[in-house]
Amino acid sequence: MTTSLKQVPGEKTHMTTSMIETATGVIQSFSPIKKIHQHLCAFHFYGDDRSRQVEAHHFCSHQNEELRQCLIYDGPDSHARLIGVEYIVSEPLFLSLPDSEKPLWHSHQYEVKSGLLFMPAVPLLLQRADLEKVCKSYGKTFHFWQVDRGDELPLGLPQIMMALTADGQLREDLAMGVEQRFGMSFAKERENRVYMAGPEQGIHPLANGAGKGIALTLRETQLPQEEETSTVFL
Repeated sequence: MTTSLKQVPGEKTHMTTSMIETATGVIQSFSPIKKIHQHLCAFHFYGDDRSRQVEAHHFCSHQNEELRQCLIYDGPDSHARLIGVEYIVSEPLFLSLPDSEKPLWHSHQYEVKSGLLFMPAVPLLLQRADLEKVCKSYGKTFHFWQVDRGDELPLGLPQIMMALTADGQLREDLAMGVEQRFGMSFAKERENRVYMAGPEQGIHPLANGAGKGIALTLRETQLPQEEETSTVFL
């Protein structure tokens, strides 16, 4: 997928805005963003519809050895749209979650071992050293912008997303497009990753939506009544 300014409604950025951005770029620190050190490319599908699949570029930072947080864009270029977030946790952290929470998380074992999850431009030997850890991990992902249906703006509810778990699930056109653009061979890389192992206790049965479709819904609720307060002026 490639992104374009034409896909987003609105005026072209003004010169004054660019000048302000240049100034703030020098003055402000952007410390959280500067912690981003890793670009992962993978695929997500909507938790209630596996046929709706999107290319997902993760720009990640480590909070510590067991937690990464990633901003997800629909492409790797400077005009890419921010479409979601993903949190990646180790197996021990995932297992510590309440059972009611676990279905919201997906496993990464298949993505990694199949070669479908990779780091663009990074030598494959270097990638594998880190992907051995990712192979054992779980992720929780929300997308806010449904670019696959052509939305020009982020409309509707956040969507819970899942990861591929078996052969035959990924759309062939998506796979071929990524392989061509990034010079990847998923089949060849699968062979190179055959030694990798997933979670030590196996993929938890409650992960990946507990094997069922899962979606967020909107419902009205009664706001708690606020207590009346009085203001005293001294």
